[in-house]
Amino acid sequence: MFAMPEKVKKLKNALNRPKTIDEILNEQIRTAMHEHDRPNLNLFLSSISAGLEIGFSIFLMAAVYSLFHGVVHPSLLHIMLALAYPLGFVFVIIGKSELFTEHTTLAVIPVLNRNVSLKSLLVLWGIVYGGNLLGGYVFGYILSILPGKMEVLDQGSFEALARKLTDHPWNIILGSGVLAGWLMGLLSWLITSARETISRILLVGLITTVIGIGGLHHSIVGSIEVFTAMLTSTEITWTNYLTVQLWATLGNIIGGVVFVAFIKFSHATGAKPTREAD
Repeated sequence: MFAMPEKVKKLKNALNRPKTIDEILNEQIRTAMHEHDRPNLNLFLSSISAGLEIGFSIFLMAAVYSLFHGVVHPSLLHIMLALAYPLGFVFVIIGKSELFTEHTTLAVIPVLNRNVSLKSLLVLWGIVYGGNLLGGYVFGYILSILPGKMEVLDQGSFEALARKLTDHPWNIILGSGVLAGWLMGLLSWLITSARETISRILLVGLITTVIGIGGLHHSIVGSIEVFTAMLTSTEITWTNYLTVQLWATLGNIIGGVVFVAFIKFSHATGAKPTREAD
């Protein structure tokens, strides 16, 4: 048998060992810098794509609710809905579309590293958030018409899903949004640390299932849920939508920025790439 060349051994060992925190941070900065430098139109189109794709989580949850509501115990139904929740996130994150709650952490780190300005961050956030909402509105409109006409979904399922988000005071929605943003920030960090696609899919599934089981407020998924319910039920109003959207968005930003971006950046001490180095 032939001996493995030394360079191949070193490469194999490098691929098998876990990434250090500084390697993760540097990769996060490089990825974020790429997003900051992308043409605004490309970023916006990718964000619309994400808003459309993540809507399949709501479609699957509504289908599960329609099929099993009143058939299984409510606790079991809740778990089944949580297991359906990750589908759209897998499409978006593994497919590399732009999701706002990833950028609440990812896009902030170059600002902390002084590679880009706060203005650049706000522009990027605005483009991604607006594109996500627009894509979600389109998908929500489709959900409000097509599945009901085909008798695939019970239209009441959308109101039932939305009620879990709307039936709370603003401070609870804010706190729930902080936890969801925190988890999404951790997901962004862990996705960078993972080397294989299957590992990334498992991470997406695990963390977003936690968001689903906890009934936490995610500003993009929640937007589609409440918007679709508003189109299909007179019980869900614009006031419900705007209340959930405002406090969930603010909570997501706080969770991603404070509890992930600031903390992770503060205890990573290695060299951090600059735009010039890239």
